[in-house]
Amino acid sequence: MTAWTVVVPVKDARRGKSRLAPVLPDDERARFVRSMALDTLAAASAADDVERVVLVTPDPLLGSWAQRGGAVVVDEPPGGGLDAAVLAGVTHARRLDPSAAVAVLLGDLPGLRPDDLDAALRLASAHPRAHVPDAQGTGTTLLTAAARVDPRPAFGAGSSARHAAAGHVRLDVPSTSSLRHDVDDPADLDTLVDVAAAHRAGPRSRMGA
Repeated sequence: MTAWTVVVPVKDARRGKSRLAPVLPDDERARFVRSMALDTLAAASAADDVERVVLVTPDPLLGSWAQRGGAVVVDEPPGGGLDAAVLAGVTHARRLDPSAAVAVLLGDLPGLRPDDLDAALRLASAHPRAHVPDAQGTGTTLLTAAARVDPRPAFGAGSSARHAAAGHVRLDVPSTSSLRHDVDDPADLDTLVDVAAAHRAGPRSRMGA
């Protein structure tokens, strides 16, 4: 079984998730961003195949809370953007363990279940580089690189195609996986509620049994 270091990049909560501004005032949005990140970190820490979690953020409050939960916290490089934050986290992870397999997990997966993350990481362990697209199939929620292999982050709109072109194999993770349901806009919040309800119902209820 591959032991993974998970790197979670999260921007300053006061600047995060601007597309949620129509439904969440600034202070509430900042709290929500931090809450999503902490939920993501907790799920990653609880996954069987994850050995270490590294948070990359410029947000001191989030960093303090994450450290209490056992995460390693790295300051985000100023002005570098998401890809630079990812690489800073990977560099730190490899400094702690040069042979670490690294998975980059975006910090906006409040419904993430540890078993879904484990399932994806086990698929990823068969490839030098891999990724999981979001529910729409265009973005990326998870980017992986095997031991001693450098990831090639290219996050942003349309990142799944760029990651595939860079050699990160697209993993066949089902659309029902909580790993595919990030939150970027108000519609994603509704989808998250539906997915959580379906998971609680179980397969018998979903089939009308």
